[in-house]
Amino acid sequence: MANGRKKIAVIGAGNVGATCAFVLAQKKLGDIVMLDIFEGFAKGKALDMSQNAQILNFDGNITGTSDYADIAGADVVVVTSGFPRQPGMSREDLIGKNADIIKQVGEGIREHAPDSVIVMVTNPLDLMTYHMWKITGFPKERVVGQAGILDSARMIHFVAKAVGCNEEDVSAMVLGGHGDTMVPLPRYTTCGGIPITQLLDAQTIEEISARTAGGGGEIVKLLEHGSAFYAPGSAAAIMAEAVINDRKRLIPASTLLEGQYGLEEVFIGVPIILGAKGVEKIIDLELTEEELASLQKSGNFYKEQLRDILGY
Repeated sequence: MANGRKKIAVIGAGNVGATCAFVLAQKKLGDIVMLDIFEGFAKGKALDMSQNAQILNFDGNITGTSDYADIAGADVVVVTSGFPRQPGMSREDLIGKNADIIKQVGEGIREHAPDSVIVMVTNPLDLMTYHMWKITGFPKERVVGQAGILDSARMIHFVAKAVGCNEEDVSAMVLGGHGDTMVPLPRYTTCGGIPITQLLDAQTIEEISARTAGGGGEIVKLLEHGSAFYAPGSAAAIMAEAVINDRKRLIPASTLLEGQYGLEEVFIGVPIILGAKGVEKIIDLELTEEELASLQKSGNFYKEQLRDILGY
């Protein structure tokens, strides 16, 4: 904490990291430091944002660096470092490339920001979150992956368009891995408190669920170069805000399960309470046999990859 203000570190100054930092600045949450292996890249973006301070009425400091010593004292560290997906590439294709990066990042965080809460964004999200937990040795509640909050936001957008209502009135729940095995839950998705199963026909709901699961891939295909960053960066900022301001947000996120939902020793997306201590509670939803089977299939898919590819 510097000058009595909170401090947030964003590792990776690419599109996702820069978007996250910009949203954090708009929310006036404290000092922000962006770290990137390309120091000029981080410093240039930080300077650009800093020159926006008067416009945003932002009174914190935004700095760029390549030195992990500069993240010392960070209350939250958002990790976006890694290679983005390319067209035709799944999140899982990134495992080997990004595991090496996360090892270096985790060691830097462990040494210089040992009391922080880590919000993971790097794909494949659930695997990299587990990997970060192992590298840092942090308590499980202080490492959390940004998954369901982004996937739910995507589902909310599609539902609102289909119903013809304001997105603010839609609440969605998407569990499971942040990938093709994610589990949208229409029964727990509502518009103004009304389940969408009463507002939309089964085919429309099925199409929305499928589009939600492929939401990131759809954007990768459209962009041709790179992947989504506005929504992922903003979602990570919302999670950082929940920790900084102890907001006790009930959101789906990737957390370590220890028997909940019949899964253990895997990070997977489930509803949690996110506050100053990180993951403060895991919510046990009542699921149908089919929903539970889908969630367990998602979890076991990542457990196999943890074992076969990362050697855990």
